[in-house]
Amino acid sequence: MSASETTASVTAADKSAAGVTFRNVNKAFGTNVVLRDLDLDVAPGEKVVIIGPSGSGKTTILRVTMTLERPDSGTVKIGDRHLYHEPHGDKLRPAGEKHVSEVRSDIGMVFQHFNLFPHMTALENIMLAPMKVHGKSRDEASEKGMRLLDQVGLAHAANQTPGQLSGGQKQRVAIARSLACEPRVMLFDEVTSALDPELVGEVLNVLRDIAEEGNTTMLLVTHEMGFAREMADRLLMFDGGQIIEEGRPADVLDNPRHERTQAFLGAVKGH
Repeated sequence: MSASETTASVTAADKSAAGVTFRNVNKAFGTNVVLRDLDLDVAPGEKVVIIGPSGSGKTTILRVTMTLERPDSGTVKIGDRHLYHEPHGDKLRPAGEKHVSEVRSDIGMVFQHFNLFPHMTALENIMLAPMKVHGKSRDEASEKGMRLLDQVGLAHAANQTPGQLSGGQKQRVAIARSLACEPRVMLFDEVTSALDPELVGEVLNVLRDIAEEGNTTMLLVTHEMGFAREMADRLLMFDGGQIIEEGRPADVLDNPRHERTQAFLGAVKGH
C-alpha cells in the first residue's frame, strides 16, 4: 500500500474534510494587534499556504484555530459548527469548554518543535490520544499507530524514544500522531524550520502524501516557497494581521502585486 493510500484509509474512512471560516476575527497581545478584522474562507479539502514576515499574524491564525489562543472578537467555524460559540435561538453565545473540545477534536496541529513526550516511544506518543481522547483499546491504537509509522517511513523506530531520533524523524512522528485522531483539518506551523537542511525533504515528502490524498483540509505556515508552489491550492500573504494578497501560488510568487509581498519574497529568495 502506498503512503497516499494509507493516508486515505486512515483519515478519509470515517470523516470528510471540513472547511474553516473566520469572520471579523481580531486578536491583540497588549497593544500589538496580530489579527485585524480577519475574514477567511478555506474550502473543505483545500490546501492553503500562509506566508509573511515574523509578527504578521500567520501563526496566530493556526493557534486560534487550534484554540491555543482565543480571539478577542469575531467567529471561527470548523465545517458547519462554531468553534467558540453556540447557537442560542437566533443569536450566538460563548461556548462552554465541552463544546469547544468537541469541535477541536476535528483539528490536528503539528508544531515547529515536535512537542513529543520524551519518556514515551514513538508508537506510544501516537497511541496516547486515540486511547485517552477517543476511547480506543490499546490494541486498536497500537495497530493504527503502526500503520501511521509505516506511512511516514518509521515502522522500524516504533520502540525508540524521541531522544533516539533525528529532528526529521521526530517531526514525522509528530505528523503521524496528529493523523491518529483522523482530523478533518490539519494545521502545520513551520514544521521544517527547526530542521537541518538535509532533513527538510523527508518531512516535506510526508506532507506531499497527505496533500495528494486530497481529503484533508490543510493550513500551512512555511517559508518553503518551492513546496508552497507545488502543493498549495492557494497562497495567502499576511502583513499587519491582514491578508494583503492571495491567489494561486505561481501567480503570487512569480508576479506579486503588493509591494510588501515583493519585498518579502525578495528577502526570502536572498537567503
